[in-house]
Amino acid sequence: MRVETPYPSYWAEHAWLPHTGGPVVERDVLITVGPGGTIADVTPDSGPCPAGAVRLNGLLLPGQANAHSHAFHRALRGNVQVGSGTFWTWRDTMYRFAGALDPDSYLALATAVYAEMALAGITNVGEFHYLHHAPGGGRYSDPNAMGHALIEAAGRAGIRITLLDTCYLSAGFGAEVTKPQLRFSDGDADAWAERVSELKPTEHARIGAAIHSVRAVPAEQLSTVAHWAAMAKAPLHVHLSEQTAENDACLTAHGVTPTRLLADHGVLGPRTSAVHATHLTDEDIRLLSDSSTNICMCPTTERDLADGIGPARQLANSGCPITLGSDSHAVIDPFEETRALELDERLRTRTRGHWTANALLRAGAEDGHASLGLPEAGRIEAGSLADFTVVALDSVRTAGPRPALGAETAVFAASAADVRHVVVGGRHIVRDGTHQLVPDVPKALRDSITALQY
Repeated sequence: MRVETPYPSYWAEHAWLPHTGGPVVERDVLITVGPGGTIADVTPDSGPCPAGAVRLNGLLLPGQANAHSHAFHRALRGNVQVGSGTFWTWRDTMYRFAGALDPDSYLALATAVYAEMALAGITNVGEFHYLHHAPGGGRYSDPNAMGHALIEAAGRAGIRITLLDTCYLSAGFGAEVTKPQLRFSDGDADAWAERVSELKPTEHARIGAAIHSVRAVPAEQLSTVAHWAAMAKAPLHVHLSEQTAENDACLTAHGVTPTRLLADHGVLGPRTSAVHATHLTDEDIRLLSDSSTNICMCPTTERDLADGIGPARQLANSGCPITLGSDSHAVIDPFEETRALELDERLRTRTRGHWTANALLRAGAEDGHASLGLPEAGRIEAGSLADFTVVALDSVRTAGPRPALGAETAVFAASAADVRHVVVGGRHIVRDGTHQLVPDVPKALRDSITALQY
């Protein structure tokens, strides 16, 4: 299959549009795509679909941002659910799959994974990338061969990517990397910065930075990564307090929490995203909010790994933008991630009504894209990127509510299976539920994962 040249206009039966009083669902919306794959004009109540426009039945939403992804973790789905254990025992299995990848096999796997994301309504992925070198730590002739494979994979799947090249230097506080981790490490943060500086953005790819965690980057080298991101004006992401064991080890090594350690070394700020932020003190929350740090919650992974329920509502109340990611890809479904913020909070507090559907959609779209360095995405308005997804309102999950309740239906009833169309930069990537660049996504997933079995 091939994607046709961008259409000049799309006509949406219903669309979730910005409004002075907050987003609303409008009918009969004509969207004109201009040069560079941006939205030139949005006209609600435009009347019947005009000749030459592409008709999109259902509810049109901004393309969803997957703000935290480890593409190769998708290979673990169905392979790590037998028996008991913890995050740390799960990690041992993850390392075995990581050790089987090379640039070619990662290209195949990531292409399939990003195509699965496109089918779920995701138009932009933040790839938290630390598989830099060959197994055992040997260097490829192209030091960024694995990163380039991910960028190419996103292009083949038709979505955008922010490659969050991750600094990973130690196995724990004061500990050398273990054998499976040798391929993650550049030796020190200066060598990491030299390598990542060779990565260049493309039409569909942005380059960002990441600190794997406070246990994986020595404290004295945190500022090197933060400085690189500041000079590049790039997003900076970091795993934060996902496990209580990390907090305890940090207190033992440095006498402060991981959040305080990051603050003391200049890591926090409005271009920074703290991923998970599950186990925080009141002071941690104040440090994150005072610095306007983004918080990326990954509910389906956090529950799959038995991490716990993070204080997302408290962080949002304090002023931290909330974003969402599918992380380990136990599930790739942005609607499941968004509603999980509300549903997990209900379980924790035994009360309802913590997030509106509009707030959850903003977290999954506008705030997510901004955290990945694309503030021009995530809204259906003139000047924004022409990236959007259409959810069916007549499936067994979504049929029934009045169209005006489309936002609530999308968040609290729809699933990835209800995505009918996806447009990226004006290009019709998913049409009637079929990917136009990767014709058989299940086969692509099956073949690429089977090739990694150990």
